[in-house]
Amino acid sequence: MQATIDIKTNGPGLYEFTDRAREFLGGSREEGLLTVFVRHTSCSLLIQENADPDVQRDLQAFFSRLAPPADDPSMRFLTHCAEGPDDMPAHIRAALTQTSIGIPVSAGRMMLGTWQGLYLFEHRQRPHRRSVVLHLSR
Repeated sequence: MQATIDIKTNGPGLYEFTDRAREFLGGSREEGLLTVFVRHTSCSLLIQENADPDVQRDLQAFFSRLAPPADDPSMRFLTHCAEGPDDMPAHIRAALTQTSIGIPVSAGRMMLGTWQGLYLFEHRQRPHRRSVVLHLSR
């Protein structure tokens, strides 16, 4: 079973799509592994707390400090800036996180913890339409 979903972003941040992954499973009684894969190199995927929005703000602030825009003096060493000053830092952030996540599924339900949610982590400044593949293996 496989599907592709689109997630529209409006700039940097975490975009939760846990409910869309639940819809994909559709109340089936399946057991297996849900693989979630993002088809881009300047965003990533996270399983993260979905109760306190401060977690998302702090993660965004941390990654902004870790890999600031290429026009920041600390990033003068970068050469890949073809798509703007946020391009290479977005690739760095994606390289430090993940583009694929495996989640066990039991009785048709993702085995996420109480406060866990699935997020697309957008690293670029301008809006994008991101493509995420959901694949259930039995």
